[in-house]
Amino acid sequence: MRNKSGRPRKSALHEADAGNKNGVCTQPKLNAMQKATRNEAAASNASEDRLSKLPNDLLLNILERVDTLDAIRTSVLSKRMLKLPTMLSQFFLSISSIKYDHDKMPQINRAVAHVTDSILGTRNPEITIRNLKIRFILMDRDSLTIGRSVAHAMSTQKVEAAEFEIITEKAYRNCTPADLRQNAKLFNNFVGACPDAFAGLRRLWLRNMRFGEQDIPNILSTCKLLESLRLIHCDSGIHSVLQVEHAQLIELEVDLGKFERVELICLPKLQRVSYNNWCSSEHPVYFGLVPQLSRLSLTKVGVSSDKILELSQLLADVHSISDLHMDFQSEKIWVVPECPKMLKPVLSKLQHVNLDNLPEGCDLAWTMFIIEAAPSLKELCITVWDHWCIMMTNKEFRKKYGYCEKADVKWKPYAPDFKHKNLAKLTIYGFQPNDNFKRYIRCVVEHAVNITEISLYDRKLCGRCGDKVYQSRYPRTAEERKRTAEGLGLTSPAVIHFRS
Repeated sequence: MRNKSGRPRKSALHEADAGNKNGVCTQPKLNAMQKATRNEAAASNASEDRLSKLPNDLLLNILERVDTLDAIRTSVLSKRMLKLPTMLSQFFLSISSIKYDHDKMPQINRAVAHVTDSILGTRNPEITIRNLKIRFILMDRDSLTIGRSVAHAMSTQKVEAAEFEIITEKAYRNCTPADLRQNAKLFNNFVGACPDAFAGLRRLWLRNMRFGEQDIPNILSTCKLLESLRLIHCDSGIHSVLQVEHAQLIELEVDLGKFERVELICLPKLQRVSYNNWCSSEHPVYFGLVPQLSRLSLTKVGVSSDKILELSQLLADVHSISDLHMDFQSEKIWVVPECPKMLKPVLSKLQHVNLDNLPEGCDLAWTMFIIEAAPSLKELCITVWDHWCIMMTNKEFRKKYGYCEKADVKWKPYAPDFKHKNLAKLTIYGFQPNDNFKRYIRCVVEHAVNITEISLYDRKLCGRCGDKVYQSRYPRTAEERKRTAEGLGLTSPAVIHFRS
């Protein structure tokens, strides 16, 4: 092609070269979409090249560490990996792995059910399923699809551990009592339609259900292999009683239900119990036959009308607790210091104690009653924190039942010169270099004669309230820490660690 002068027209490439020679880039710019496509293709090819060099056992190890839906998406990157999802030994299928959209919940749940059915129906049956966890919404058709797929897998393949985490369409705050009863009815129908799936479950997590009096015992009798049960906002009516009997259950968690009391009737393998915010005016838990119970966790937003717990009475029938956790939610201290003579029989095996969210500004000396009464104690951890987010969230609750003004819990040693020989470690979260903390540390060291380590942490920070409420005086520089350690005046060889 020639130009108007009759000379041959230069190609675009020649024009670009000429422009480059003059120091000006005249090459046409690539379209942004073309660039993005090329970059994506290059990244995909690079990923495929890297992945193709890895052995199958390593690839499977990687894929089993992520959500199964993510593992399936990743497998598309390489032809070699397309068959790997059928060889997985661990599965975690959850609605949370898909971008949450309330209006699309039915479609999302249906997708989880479909993928569950597809994977369990096509995988290699010779490979043992070591762990199968499915988190889904309680919806009739989808639940049945999941239940029947799991039941079939249990009958045709070896499944070592299976778990259902079942949530409801409505959050608890939007549920009426009728909704709670309907949720329980749907779940009972699900269990009745898929008894073989529940018979093989190891873990079950339920929420937002109000059962009939015999429903939970019937569910437990169906779930013969169940090792862990968690109930959130579940009960059998206000001030109902939950009676638990099971031959295999190892762990029980009850959160925020309306039970008056949880009665652990006969649980020969039970090791861990957690009860969060009970609504009882009496002791919240009855301990029957629980010979292996070793860890007890109690959490309570204490208000003025609450009964003060006496550990000697609460634990009168269980002497095997080695790990005790009590969370006071920055409110009222709902446990009373007791005479060591009364407490020693029930705390004789206690080795680890965690006292969480103690209100700030109150004397910490009352916690010494546990040291005095637990001769086997090895580690004590306390967290001092006025967690304003929780306190404001509970404002209406506190207003209804009575505010709990901060008040010191009184304690005096029954034997002023008592010595504890096993306590080796004291950990304090929320440490501030004031007289309250210094006095407390000196008191612990005076009685725990073999303590070797004291770990001090700054206040915890919340993502919402952060450090806006108060300024911390926690020592950060080497000079501040040296001055604080010297100010404690300890003669003990215990090493003080200021942890970041």
